[in-house]
Amino acid sequence: MSRYTGPSWKKSRRLGISLSGTGKELARRPYAPGDHGPNARRGKISEYGSQLREKQKLRVMYGLTERQFMNLFVKAGKIREGKHGVNFMVLLERRLDNVVYRLGLATTRRQARQLVNHGHVTVDGQRVDIPSFEVKPNQVIALRERSQNLAIVKEAVEATVARPAFVSFDDNKLTGSLTRLPERDELEPEIDESLVVEFYNQKL
Repeated sequence: MSRYTGPSWKKSRRLGISLSGTGKELARRPYAPGDHGPNARRGKISEYGSQLREKQKLRVMYGLTERQFMNLFVKAGKIREGKHGVNFMVLLERRLDNVVYRLGLATTRRQARQLVNHGHVTVDGQRVDIPSFEVKPNQVIALRERSQNLAIVKEAVEATVARPAFVSFDDNKLTGSLTRLPERDELEPEIDESLVVEFYNQKL
């Protein structure tokens, strides 16, 4: 399954989550898209349906293909300490595109992925153009010198009100780092990772 590249607002309303991080999609129309809108009849969702929906929410939120998502899930299962679901979400957070987003250098994960893909981002002084690059604590994430004046970056930094406690950022140098691995209560509260684990346990 390929990565979703369609309208993010439509997908947000379908899944009931804000992919932009602003909540504007759901505030404007807090119901699924379609001709019947809020009047559409929807039956009770099955246990499998709940698991699938939760998996789709998490996968689309971080912008991964199904293969990338499943491979990372398998990798999380090989970590001996901690819970499988929490380890999985921590691995998602350690992706370079996500860290760039968390630092406030981009307004969305999709925009952060584009910055990385186009070679604007460096890790410890070396250019890295792989969004899935696994960031280690205290590695320095920065923009290439010629990329620091990009309008989208300036707008994103100015629009950032707060950052998670597990990252640090220097507004003057436009550099930051993942200071430590995040705790579960610092990650997406609307996700029930146990349903994702149950979904893949039936598949693998």
